[in-house]
Amino acid sequence: MKNNKYEFPKNFLWGGALAASQCEGFPTEDGGGYSTADALPKGVFGDIKIPPVKDYLKKEAIDFYHRYPEDIKMFGELGLKMLRISISWARIFPNGDDKEPNQAELEHYDRLIQTLIDQGIEPMITLEHFDFPLHLVTQYGGWKNRKLIKLYARFVELLFNRYKNKVRYWITFNEINVTLDAPFNGVGLMDDAKNVNKNDLYQAIHNQFVASSLAVKIGHEINPDFMIGCMVANSPYYPLTPDPKDVLKAMEEDRRTYFFTDVQARGTYPGYMKRYFDENNIHFQTLPEDIDLLKKYTVDYISFSYYMSYCATTHEKNNKKIRGNIQSAVPNPYLEKSDWGWQIDPVGLRIALNRYYYRYQKPLFVVENGIGAHDKLVKDKNGNITVNDSYRIEYLQAHLKQAWEAIRDGVDLLGYTCWTPIDIVSNGVAEMAKRYGLIYVDRNNDGTGSLSRYKKRSFFWYQKVIKSNGTELAENIIKN
Repeated sequence: MKNNKYEFPKNFLWGGALAASQCEGFPTEDGGGYSTADALPKGVFGDIKIPPVKDYLKKEAIDFYHRYPEDIKMFGELGLKMLRISISWARIFPNGDDKEPNQAELEHYDRLIQTLIDQGIEPMITLEHFDFPLHLVTQYGGWKNRKLIKLYARFVELLFNRYKNKVRYWITFNEINVTLDAPFNGVGLMDDAKNVNKNDLYQAIHNQFVASSLAVKIGHEINPDFMIGCMVANSPYYPLTPDPKDVLKAMEEDRRTYFFTDVQARGTYPGYMKRYFDENNIHFQTLPEDIDLLKKYTVDYISFSYYMSYCATTHEKNNKKIRGNIQSAVPNPYLEKSDWGWQIDPVGLRIALNRYYYRYQKPLFVVENGIGAHDKLVKDKNGNITVNDSYRIEYLQAHLKQAWEAIRDGVDLLGYTCWTPIDIVSNGVAEMAKRYGLIYVDRNNDGTGSLSRYKKRSFFWYQKVIKSNGTELAENIIKN
């Protein structure tokens, strides 16, 4: 590899990522059911609405459900090698505990996956992306109930068998660690993070761990070549000062994420969590077969989203926090921030990749990375409608350079799927105004808009990066 040209490994998987509940729309069409995502019309930290309200932005989203053929054609033009998608559990089993799957929706995903393959795009499937059947909350109390383990296993076994010759890469749960800060979003518990019953919270998390290991077992029995991974929201913590107490605080904050990868990649509960459970009088049911399953069926790779880093401090005068992806944390005075106040730290991606690879020695995959911004449609010199999003190009370029540096450090990085190739409804705030895409979708927060698609400047830039296998990253960005 030439170290001055940013050339990536030959089989590096350049891609993009989507989530069903944020792009598809029309959740109950063709017999589908409502999911937990439909009960959060104002986003992760908005009020829970059961039953779902009549109108909300994700109800139609960007209509990827009907428009996927034209969108995937553009993704093919973009040159994507991979598209990470999720399959809505509530479309396949509308209530989650139905006796038979919904054939119409299975056939829908058959067509979608085949369309990707026809465009030369490899599918990566997230089996649960913050959207399990809402009935499983109202009937069983969400993931605190062990019944969901078997129901999830039935769902994933169906998909593994159906797509065993078409899909190799799978993710069991999206950003599984987010449950600590958004319990309903992750496991269907009705109380917020401050008021949630900790026994229920960690029972639900444990049940997802068991379900994830069971998915690995089932998947490898169906196709030993499957690559089945876990995923976390990864934001490395730095101590705000050299004070050893700040260093310890940063370590403790990082462990809130490492906990989830320690269990899924190493197959056992780490000692620091056992201490935490003991000191906080937290108890949950763990069966002997659970421990055996976790140990035997660890993940094949670790994937994560990366948007920012955080700082930690024990000094109250410096403890003014800013909002991040899901968490709030102390701002880093050395970093710039996005339109939504998220701090921009490309070097943090290299740090995260090194930390994870040398902690676990398992392949890694960056499955979300991007910047949410206010985009404005303009006409280029040829009269074409576009967005001059040099800020997005700068963000992606800087992060991809650091990913390349991590590969030079010896990290086994399988691929990178940007968030996202096309504008979708944001999960955190349920808005269209917070745009991440390389393709602009004409839809507004109030639901108005034509849904027309327009390629942004970043589309053509990423197209060149993929075609050059990274060497285009060495080129300077022209801002206008």
